[in-house]
Amino acid sequence: GRWSRTEPLFRAAVDPGARRRAMAELLLERYGILTRETVRAEAVPGGFSAVYPELSQLETLGVARRGYFVEGLGGAQFALPGAVERLRAEKVEDQAPVVLAALDPAQPYGAALAWPAREHDRDDARRPTRVAGAYVVLTGGEPILYVERGGRALQTLVRNDDPRLQPALAALTEQVRAGRLRRLALEKVDGESALVSPLGAALIALGFQQGPRRLTLSA
Repeated sequence: GRWSRTEPLFRAAVDPGARRRAMAELLLERYGILTRETVRAEAVPGGFSAVYPELSQLETLGVARRGYFVEGLGGAQFALPGAVERLRAEKVEDQAPVVLAALDPAQPYGAALAWPAREHDRDDARRPTRVAGAYVVLTGGEPILYVERGGRALQTLVRNDDPRLQPALAALTEQVRAGRLRRLALEKVDGESALVSPLGAALIALGFQQGPRRLTLSA
C-alpha cells in the first residue's frame, strides 16, 4: 500500500498538558472513581504522577472530588460527583450474580483490586488476568468464577462448597443461552479435565453437553 506523512496535516503538535487533561477526564468517565492502581492498570505513560496535577485541577474546578471513597484502595482517590452519589445509594443486600467482561471498567479485579488467592491453586495453575475475551462472575462485588479467553477453561475463585457458586454457574449459563456470551467448550475446570471435575455434574445439570473431551454449551 501507499504511505503518506501525516505531519503536514497538523499545524502544531498537541499540547502535552491538553493531552494529560484529556486522559484524566477520560479515565474519570470510564471508571467513576479513579485510583493509583487503576491508572497503573491502564498503562498510562508517566503513571499516576502524570495525571495527578490534572486531577487536582479538575477538583479545583468542581469537576471531580477528592476523598477516601472506597476502603482499601489507597488515599489518593478522585471521583465524579455522580459516581459518589450512586455508590452511596447502592443497596448492599443485592447479591445477584453479575457477569462482566474481565476488561470492563466495572470489574475491578486485576486493576484496583488484586485477584483473590485460592486454596486449591497449584504451582503451575494459571492466574486470572484482565484480557479481552475473558469473563468474571461476581456476587456482592466478589469474584466467584473466571472464564478464560476462548471459553475452554473455567476457574472457581471460591471453595466448591460456597453457596454462591451454584447461582454464579447458573448466571453464566443464562448469559450463554441468551446469546450474550459465546459458546463455551470447557476442557478444563480449575486445571483438571472438565469431565472429571467435581463441578462436572452441576454443569451437565445446567445444560452442558458432555463430549469426548469437553463440556459444551451454546445459545
